[in-house]
Amino acid sequence: MKETAYNQINPLIRLKETELLSNTQYEQLLHAKSIEELKDSLKNTVYGNYMLDDFVERFEYIYANEKGKLYEWLYEMAPEPEVVTIYTSRLTFHNLKVLTKAEVTGKELEYLFIYDGCYSLETVKSAIHTRMSTELPEFLMTAINEVLDYLQESNLLQAIDIMYDRSFLTYQRQLAEKLGNQDILNEVMAFIDLTNISTMARGIIQEQHENFLSTVLSSSGSIPKEQFLAYTGQSLATFTDFVLTTTYGRLVGSSVSPETKELDLVIFEKIKDDYLTRMYEKAKVVAFGPLPLLAFLNAKEVEWKNLRLILVGKRSNFPVEVIRERMRITDGT
Repeated sequence: MKETAYNQINPLIRLKETELLSNTQYEQLLHAKSIEELKDSLKNTVYGNYMLDDFVERFEYIYANEKGKLYEWLYEMAPEPEVVTIYTSRLTFHNLKVLTKAEVTGKELEYLFIYDGCYSLETVKSAIHTRMSTELPEFLMTAINEVLDYLQESNLLQAIDIMYDRSFLTYQRQLAEKLGNQDILNEVMAFIDLTNISTMARGIIQEQHENFLSTVLSSSGSIPKEQFLAYTGQSLATFTDFVLTTTYGRLVGSSVSPETKELDLVIFEKIKDDYLTRMYEKAKVVAFGPLPLLAFLNAKEVEWKNLRLILVGKRSNFPVEVIRERMRITDGT
């Protein structure tokens, strides 16, 4: 599709960007001496309508509600829905996990459903229950049926998360390739690679066997899965040495503990998010094509993460610097 197809939506995206919390506003939130003072700082932002007594307690509901409304609007406006789906599929697969568990266990888990702007609760429930859907794409139906077929042979509920997570990453790669935009493909490939690094590191810590790791690792990244599997049963320090030799070596270096020579996974997750945000810096000077839309989606996701972190930190009386060091960068800075 021609990049000029985004001529209508990109000016609207630029307007939306002006509503994002600024660094100055983040500083006000960080230094708020009480929840009431924090709420006062948010009154003149897009969150102003939610500044009621129970804002902090209801933040997850507000976050999910706002997310669904934003995604629904973007689906209506975007000339290529796949650009939006790269982000919304994170929620779609979350919903598949939740509702598949509800289907096989009989538990009431609908309260965990988060609208992805595209597929309703009833649509996803029906697809899982009947194994058929005229609304869900073929890839999602294949993922659902693979999970349900496996569960007919095994009662291992953990397999639901494992199989859907792997399908999610494959789906990301397919969407990026369909769009044919190199910047988007680069971001998706980096996301998959960094997710694989984190997954393998956790697997080593948990002393997982090779068959399990082969199942949870994705083959859709730029680093072959076999290279990760070669470190099964070895130490995290040895695997860390390998990671430092990859394309992401310089990036990962700052998350390696000087004492243990191992990846610190808490620091790594922040570095991962910040790296992906910086990949969208080009969007600041691009007027055409899908990159501004995807960059805005990433920026909004970062904002929600940071706001949640600040709210939790304030309720727990964490020092400002402790909260700040865990926050993700905004707008590549």
